[in-house]
Amino acid sequence: MTKRNKISNKNDLSLEQLEGLLSALKARFEKNVNRHQGLEWENVQAKLDANTEKLWSLNEMERTGGEPDVVGYDEKKDEYILYDCSAESPKGRRSVCYDREGLESRKKHQPENNAIDMATAMGIELLTEEQYRALQKIENVDMKTSSWVQTPSDIRKLGGALFCDYRYGHVFVYHNGASSYYSVRGFRGSLRV
Repeated sequence: MTKRNKISNKNDLSLEQLEGLLSALKARFEKNVNRHQGLEWENVQAKLDANTEKLWSLNEMERTGGEPDVVGYDEKKDEYILYDCSAESPKGRRSVCYDREGLESRKKHQPENNAIDMATAMGIELLTEEQYRALQKIENVDMKTSSWVQTPSDIRKLGGALFCDYRYGHVFVYHNGASSYYSVRGFRGSLRV
């Protein structure tokens, strides 16, 4: 597995990593208020302090190029919602099939990983089509790349998987074989804290 799309198997962060992560998250939060108008960093910080197990997942999102940021707050569940907000599909999560079945079905030129297993290992979930569209309403992303999204089981049972991108002022949803992989296709994740 290349370093690029390898998931760390150690769930503990050093003090230096933790400080670097929190500093990056705070700076991004303050720079991009359009993503979370009306929300305060101090409240997000308090949630992170109370749910330290989520910090490892956020660090994996950050380490693989996702640039996670707060995009909403669920009042009923009292949870902040974070998505990968990088301009393009995260570099450290590209060139992957959709899932393990798709990966194992390739007889030649297997990629080193798949989106579903990587997301699970990171403790995050792939964005749904609805979440992807919601992110695009906040700001346009994937103007040169594309991202796998959660695929309905009826499509997946037939061998397909869905991905999205933004072109010509619109969000496009496409299908491909789940075994497909491209250097410009990765996946975006979500995490609740």
